[in-house]
Amino acid sequence: LAMAPPPRTYSRAELRQRCAQGSCLVLRGRRLYDVTGFVPLHPGGQQLLRQRAGSDVSAALDGPPHRHSDNARRWLEQYYVGDLRAEPGPLLERERPVDTINQTTNHWMDPRCKTVDPDKDLVDWHRPLLWQVGQLGEKYDEWVHQPVDRPIRLFHSDIIESFSKTAWYIVIVVWIPVVLYVSWLCYTSLGQGNTRLFSSLTTEYSIPVHKYCFPFLFILGMGLWSFVEYVIHRFVFHMNPPASNYFLITLHFLLHGQHHKSPFDRSRLVFPPVPASLVAAFFCCCLLLILPWAVGLSVFAGGLFGYVTYDMTHYYLHYGSPKKGSYLYGLKTYHVKHHFEHQKLGSGVTTRIWGNVCLPERPKG
Repeated sequence: LAMAPPPRTYSRAELRQRCAQGSCLVLRGRRLYDVTGFVPLHPGGQQLLRQRAGSDVSAALDGPPHRHSDNARRWLEQYYVGDLRAEPGPLLERERPVDTINQTTNHWMDPRCKTVDPDKDLVDWHRPLLWQVGQLGEKYDEWVHQPVDRPIRLFHSDIIESFSKTAWYIVIVVWIPVVLYVSWLCYTSLGQGNTRLFSSLTTEYSIPVHKYCFPFLFILGMGLWSFVEYVIHRFVFHMNPPASNYFLITLHFLLHGQHHKSPFDRSRLVFPPVPASLVAAFFCCCLLLILPWAVGLSVFAGGLFGYVTYDMTHYYLHYGSPKKGSYLYGLKTYHVKHHFEHQKLGSGVTTRIWGNVCLPERPKG
C-alpha cells in the first residue's frame, strides 16, 4: 500500500496571507484547520467564528455562547489542512503541542466527503447505507450519533434515491400552491353557510361554522401540526431501536438517523414531496373522518402551512447565520446542541415550544 503523503506545513506569513484572502483558520497546537466552508453552519454565525479564527481551539470550542462536546472536536478534524512550520523564536501559547491521541490519521480528504478509514468506520460509504446499518447491532446507537460532514446515499436505485432527497425550495414550490388552493376552497365553502359542527349527533344543537372561523381553524391546524411533530420527533425519531432488531434499526435510520449522521447534507434537510404527500394524505383522511369536510380541510391547510414553516426553519437553522441575540440565533444554538451534545433527546425545532408545556426534557450535563 502506498504511504499517505506527509502533511503540508505553513509559515506564519502564509497564514496571514490566507486570512487576508478571506480564509477562516483555526490553530490547535501546530495543527491548522481551514473552517472557511463551515463558517455559515456554525451556530454563532460568520461573525462569531471569524472573531475566534486563529485562536487556541479550546477558546473556539468551549467559549460562550455555548459549550461543545467531544463530537465537535472530532468534527474539526475533517478540516485539517496541515501544520504550522516550526520557526526560530519562542512558541506562542496557541502553538504549544497538544495531545493528538485518537486523531484522524488520513488528513488529505475532501472536507465534505471524507474517505473511509477501514479501521474505524463501520460501514462502506461507497455503497448505499440503508441496508448496512441494521447489521451494526449494538454499535448502531453510538455510530449514528457521531456526525460526519458528507452526503449520504440510501438506495441502490437512482430513481428511488432521487425520491428520497430534495432541495429546500421544492417544498415551497410544491406545497404553498396546495395551501393556497385548499384555503380558498375552504373559505368559499364555509361562506355558503351550510357547514355545521355536530350535525351528525344532533341537528337541533349543531353549531354553524361561518367563513370568519377559517383563520382560527387555520391557526389551530398550525398548532396541531407543531404538537404532532414534537411527539413524533421525540418518541419515534429518537426511539432507541433494539440492537437485535435489523428492521427497527433500518427504519430509524431511514426516518431520522441519517439526518443525525450527516446533519449538513443539504439534500436531506427537508422532507421530499413524494413521501411527504403520503403522510399528508394520511393526516387529511384522519381529519375528514372526524370533522365536516370544510372544517377538516381548513385545519389541514393550516397544518400543511405549519409543516412548510417548520421545514424552512429547520433548513435555516442548519445553513443560516441569524443575528446574535435574536430568537433564531438562540434557536439555532439550541438545535445545534441537539446534534452535537444532547443528541438522544427529541430536541427538535418544536421542542422549545411543547417541551416546556408538557413532558419536559431534562438533558444531563
